[in-house]
Amino acid sequence: MSTAASQPPSDGAEPRRFVVMGVSGCGKSSVGTALAARLGGTYVDGDDLHPAANVAKMSAGIPLIDTDRWPWLDKIGQCLALADDTMLIGCSALKRSYRDRIREVVGAPVSFIHLAGARETILRRLQTRLDHFMPPALLDSQFAALEPPGTDEQAIIVDIDRSLDAVVAAIIESLEETQS
Repeated sequence: MSTAASQPPSDGAEPRRFVVMGVSGCGKSSVGTALAARLGGTYVDGDDLHPAANVAKMSAGIPLIDTDRWPWLDKIGQCLALADDTMLIGCSALKRSYRDRIREVVGAPVSFIHLAGARETILRRLQTRLDHFMPPALLDSQFAALEPPGTDEQAIIVDIDRSLDAVVAAIIESLEETQS
């Protein structure tokens, strides 16, 4: 990702900006990385944009509250605003107010890709994940906060209970349908 001021794409088209969203363990990093490769874009892991205090809190098993999240969401939006081509950022974006905040900071269209799955599926994934600050004990707080995107939001909802390739293919198909 470039930290310099962004330039418009050479073809004059607006950069495509996506947030790959969902509860912890739904596959944001895996799907975002694979999807960016398919779209010829850049993937940024939103976890890397968390302030150290947020990481420490989550590592201790303490759920974040909204005041913890606002500066992080602003960083997500600022990163997307700098996009000069296709950019995807993994970010839980659990509440509509969080998605609204990201859109407001970006000041341009942002599409959300909600990776939806059953609690049991995601819990199994979290229990096998190594070296991540988000403990499985916080999964229930994530589901409690989750407000899936509404029909009035620019969003794709995809079921994650299938292979990575199938999830990415479903997203690509949805994107193609919305462009035609």
